Amino acid sequence: MFTGIITDIGTIRSVKQRGDLRIEIATGYDVTSVDMGASIACDGVCLTVMEKTSDSFCVDVSAESAGLTNIGEWKTDRPVNLERALKVGDELGGHIVSGHVDGVAEIVALRDEGDSTRVTLRAPDALAKFIAPKGSVALNGTSLTVNEVNGTDFGINFIPHTKAVTTWGSAAVGDRVNLEIDTLARYVARLQDWS
Repeated sequence: MFTGIITDIGTIRSVKQRGDLRIEIATGYDVTSVDMGASIACDGVCLTVMEKTSDSFCVDVSAESAGLTNIGEWKTDRPVNLERALKVGDELGGHIVSGHVDGVAEIVALRDEGDSTRVTLRAPDALAKFIAPKGSVALNGTSLTVNEVNGTDFGINFIPHTKAVTTWGSAAVGDRVNLEIDTLARYVARLQDWS
């Protein structure tokens, strides 16, 4: 369980295919405080620490996870948003995020509004119905508020702080980003299917 508040920007050190993908991520975290088997959200994908070095950790990525996310595009030196798992008593500054990415959205427009950046994304058809104005989404692991929705397109806003402490400062049109819909929206839709 996560909050969507990014606490480090890691860097992909290596990507190796060996059955599953093995990815090494350099981090500013004190790796001695990261347990083997710990969950870390990497660009919003909940991944398990399988190995550690003094300044990095390794995760294995299944074909299922690679197929539903943008992980297949990850290359050496790519920056990734990182968040360690929520602990009881931690501040919940964003919203409840599971790290179970639902699909990939594409950035279709960017424009500056003062010091902030307004971003329009296009969600897959099957996920668009779960996105609501003033609702929450996690994009590359970052908890964000939806401004408006128009069909499969939806808008969000990045304030200067978010652009400075995440990978969003270098976002560009055409980027494919991991999208996790709000857990509450998922359960409401499921309940409606039963009625």
